[in-house]
Amino acid sequence: MQCVDPVRNPYAPGAGQRPPELAGRDRELDAFDVVLERIARGRPERSLVLTGLRGVGKTVLLNTLRSAAIGRLWGTGKIEARPDQSLRRPVSAALHMAIRELAPHHRDPDRVDEVLAVLKAFALRANDSSAKLRDRWAPGIDVPPARGRADSGDIEIDLVELFTDVASLATDVGTGIGLFIDEMQDLGPADVSALCAACHELSQLGAPLIVVGAGLPHLPAVLSAAKSYSERLFRYQRIDRLDRVAADLALCAPAAREQVEYEAKALDLLYEKSGGYPYFVQAYGKATWDHAPQSPVTDADVRVAAPEAEAELAVGFFGSRFERATPAERDYMRAMATLSGDHGSNDMDAAVSTADIATALGRKPAGLSPARDALIKKGLIYSGERGTVAFTVPHFGRYLRTQPV
Repeated sequence: MQCVDPVRNPYAPGAGQRPPELAGRDRELDAFDVVLERIARGRPERSLVLTGLRGVGKTVLLNTLRSAAIGRLWGTGKIEARPDQSLRRPVSAALHMAIRELAPHHRDPDRVDEVLAVLKAFALRANDSSAKLRDRWAPGIDVPPARGRADSGDIEIDLVELFTDVASLATDVGTGIGLFIDEMQDLGPADVSALCAACHELSQLGAPLIVVGAGLPHLPAVLSAAKSYSERLFRYQRIDRLDRVAADLALCAPAAREQVEYEAKALDLLYEKSGGYPYFVQAYGKATWDHAPQSPVTDADVRVAAPEAEAELAVGFFGSRFERATPAERDYMRAMATLSGDHGSNDMDAAVSTADIATALGRKPAGLSPARDALIKKGLIYSGERGTVAFTVPHFGRYLRTQPV
């Protein structure tokens, strides 16, 4: 029998950390290869938006798609949107990186400097709203800023002009530019509108610059609220939990490389515990590996390890998010959890009526709007349909139902 060595534990339950086996995402990877190839041949292609709950591996997939673009010699940059930050600074830094990746392949350094000058002009407008000198920002671009291009101060006008000029560099070298945006739902309304307008212009021109965004399930609604044509502008891919075959592969493939096997009943129980959510698959897999004395791993090993995995999830995955909520927001989420439990859901996929939450708390719906809006802003809940809310975190309702009030 093969001993199971904790030092060789292959599983990786970390935020945005690539698992040892990226299972169940072949469809998305193959579709993106088609996008890259079409753009390489000068064919028009839409930008891409990945949506899904937390813990389904959106960030991992976003990083993998970026790696695929880099492998095709694209210029790439990545940002993580934040509610308190304008788009100018992070986009400037990301596109600066992308241009630097393309520059060695361009035959005309002066042309590269011209685009860098436009980028610098765009970036410096980020200082317009800085009230204090210490908040002023220098983008680190060693050319004088251009005048009259991407420097109007209107983010929509400037982003369209910037994207158009940056894309022209990619056209010159016969490749593309990819801007990868994580937590895309956290962009401000003006920035979302500008991004949609810029992508619309690029699609009309057939320019080789695409945006690949990732965000929570309500991201399509955020984009649609900014520009009605966004529904036709982006190609949406919902990233969901793994099916049973993919979840088993995520566990068994890395284990096999370490000469470790799982019994069928162990895999049954692991899927039941994890629900197929990639983050949970890794968390339960890691704990089970550490507790299993030998191969094959049994369902008894899973039962022994499960409390440890659940304790770690309670602190690092659930508890850290719950602590960010105010007492009023926690009451709101507890009511959501109770109602979802009453509906027979052992998960968080079922949305809950905001009117029912108000009834449960003995309040008027309008009086609970501040708590609801704050929880949406914090990324703890989302509203997929008018009058309903759901948790952004898998199994969060189940977690709350086990916690003392």
